[in-house]
Amino acid sequence: MNLFQEDNNRSSVLLIYTGGTIGMKEDPRTGALTPFDLKGIVDEVPELRKFAMRIDSHTFTPLIDSSDIEPSLWQALARLIAQKYDAYDGFVILHGTDTMAYSASALSFMLDNLSKPVVFTGSQLPIGRPRTDGKENLISAVEIATAKDSEGRAMVPEVCICFNSQLFRGNRSKKVNATGFDAFCSPNYPPLATAGINIKYNNGFIHRGQQNWHGLSIHTELDTRVSILKVHPGITGQAVRDILLGTGSRAVILETYGSGNAISKPWFLDIIREASESGKIILNVTQCLSGEVDMDIYATGRSLKEAGVVSGHDITTEAALGKLFYLMGTYAENDRVKMLLDKNLKGEISK
Repeated sequence: MNLFQEDNNRSSVLLIYTGGTIGMKEDPRTGALTPFDLKGIVDEVPELRKFAMRIDSHTFTPLIDSSDIEPSLWQALARLIAQKYDAYDGFVILHGTDTMAYSASALSFMLDNLSKPVVFTGSQLPIGRPRTDGKENLISAVEIATAKDSEGRAMVPEVCICFNSQLFRGNRSKKVNATGFDAFCSPNYPPLATAGINIKYNNGFIHRGQQNWHGLSIHTELDTRVSILKVHPGITGQAVRDILLGTGSRAVILETYGSGNAISKPWFLDIIREASESGKIILNVTQCLSGEVDMDIYATGRSLKEAGVVSGHDITTEAALGKLFYLMGTYAENDRVKMLLDKNLKGEISK
């Protein structure tokens, strides 16, 4: 759907609406929040008409609550972007906030040789509300998605999240506030841009990758056999065994204390060893908001390393999930997956 008739030689952006709070409007009769067509979103933000660009839209049907997001949506998004890639300067994905960091992380691994911005945004309040944050988020996202440098290259050729005047790398982002406008942060990496009177780009931290003449390629084969085990005081051996040795998973993300520490009791380490020896991929990710896993600092961390656990360094759980889905969908050999987990592929770890 073409929202504005603009000169086709001007910058262009494709708005992709998947669902979420930003597209909700209050029913005047019942007071209930219900989704409405993307055309309604643009009507609520007339400022977009002032941009000298062509803005088209694509709406997923049915719309998806972000709590119901599954990898099939990521695959559909990757295919849509690949199909429309040559026609637009950038892409803005309107998405619910609850799983936005998961989606942005996954797409960062699924899109190879990206030379154009793919910007996720949304809102904490419906765009029809007087104090909504959706307008500013959408306006900034559209501007960033079409911004170019003096040589005509995209300013931010990455998968990003634009929220509350901040632009974060998608696979470095986490949702940290359920109700505030400052819903997202990037605990281990600086913002890529900040929107004030002008948008200031943090050029030294923007990832440009190894772009080549072959253009964009996508990876839609995902292996989702991943479980997450969060270590906590009082966890039982049966719970640990069920997750680590369950037949339904090929990999387990182990959320540990501090710099990668966990229970030092023999029963726990025995299960870790058994899982590792059976072929399971076990990735160590810290529960802390910031900082990194270093399994060489404390004895408990060294025990995990000796048992075959792989360090996640400073990766987020959201990015760890997306990285595992992508790597396991691409490689059948677990040793190859473990080796690549230790590599910085898309700016997801500081290594």
